Amino acid sequence: MNIIVTVQEAVTAFADWNEPTDAELDEIDREMPLIRADVDLIDAQIIAMDHIPNEVDTRRVRRALARVLSEYRVLANRTADAVGGVA
Repeated sequence: MNIIVTVQEAVTAFADWNEPTDAELDEIDREMPLIRADVDLIDAQIIAMDHIPNEVDTRRVRRALARVLSEYRVLANRTADAVGGVA
């Protein structure tokens, strides 16, 4: 005879206290421009890998990378301003 035992982690994995806090959601919102820029960069890289890269693909990847770096700089400066330093 097999004994059936519930797994505590599986039962409590979706508990209310396991949800992100308001502060965590606010931080995600602050980082969303960088996340979108990263997604655009990945999309540009995938398009370039799909065929032999041409000048348009090169520009698209370069422009997407510049946007990622710009958004990262903005986020780093915003974080440094909040802490009181300079990035």
